[in-house]
Amino acid sequence: MTDKKTLKQNYLEASSRAGVYIVRNLTSKRALVAGSKDVQGALNRHCFELRTGMHRNRLLQQDWKEYGEENFEFAVLDRIKPTNDPGFDAERELQVLVALWRQEIPCQGEQGYGDAKAVSPMPACPSPTRQ
Repeated sequence: MTDKKTLKQNYLEASSRAGVYIVRNLTSKRALVAGSKDVQGALNRHCFELRTGMHRNRLLQQDWKEYGEENFEFAVLDRIKPTNDPGFDAERELQVLVALWRQEIPCQGEQGYGDAKAVSPMPACPSPTRQ
């Protein structure tokens, strides 16, 4: 049976996967800045959907087709820092980080790909990893 300390440590390690990421068109400078509870998983999903031509964001998919994979950057901008504070709200912290990064990086209107659901530098898509 797993003790409380191990469960707590597992939770803290899992929550450190949460963060803010960017998908940026290097040619047009248009960007998508969003957050996820599993930031690497979100980047992998974007990459997969773009490569298969089935991305839910039509404008992003159109640019991918026009400019090619080599003209896109996928990167983690920030991660939620693990904490032992029982009152810490990781989801709220993620929303705040996304808002801060969206102020820092032009990604709205003509400079962006629309609003990706939040809580929803590599030269190309992240390479698949085996675990």
